[in-house]
Amino acid sequence: MVNGASLQPRSGDAPKNIVLLLHGFGSSGSDMISLAPQWQEALPDTLFLAPHAPQRCSIMGGGYQWWGLSGFAPAALAAGAASAAPAIDAFIDRKLAQYDLSEADLALVGFSQGTMMALQVGLRRPRAVAAIVGYSGMLAGAADLAHHVPSKPPVLLVHGTADPVVPIAALHMSESQLKRLGVEVETHISYGVAHSVDPVGLRTGRDFVAGAFTKSSG
Repeated sequence: MVNGASLQPRSGDAPKNIVLLLHGFGSSGSDMISLAPQWQEALPDTLFLAPHAPQRCSIMGGGYQWWGLSGFAPAALAAGAASAAPAIDAFIDRKLAQYDLSEADLALVGFSQGTMMALQVGLRRPRAVAAIVGYSGMLAGAADLAHHVPSKPPVLLVHGTADPVVPIAALHMSESQLKRLGVEVETHISYGVAHSVDPVGLRTGRDFVAGAFTKSSG
């Protein structure tokens, strides 16, 4: 897995933290990095990294996938997310070492399939990341987390009520599953929004990450 797109800290200094942006099915890091300029003012010392998923997406020209999405059956989603996790973990390890940072300096932000990956990886790291933000996605593989959650970072889930791809019910189910696991979770519902992120949802995610970095550095 290589870095698809990135944005250096606005301050011009060495990064004090990293936001890892994980794109959705059929998208790319080049698309996902468009979120970063809108967060930079609140996070001036943050390095934004938006890698491409390792696999080309066969049904959406030019895009990438974390795994081939054949259906939304829980077992298939869990298996797919588990299969893609090692590449992201290795990328995280490499970048934290490169910039001499720790998990406390890292936030994972995903959209759709990228949200599944952010939760898959972030909840299984040996040490807790600062925050996880999931847009228009869901928790996959909750069953194997039931007896052991290595780390419990704060999670924000954001979802549109008019999402035809991943229904809003996924937010409520994921929230319930996370709370049962003892994870601190917040939600933001975007009324009338489809499978996308509206400006309020974007600001909510930004503020959640900025607050988490402040807390972890303090």
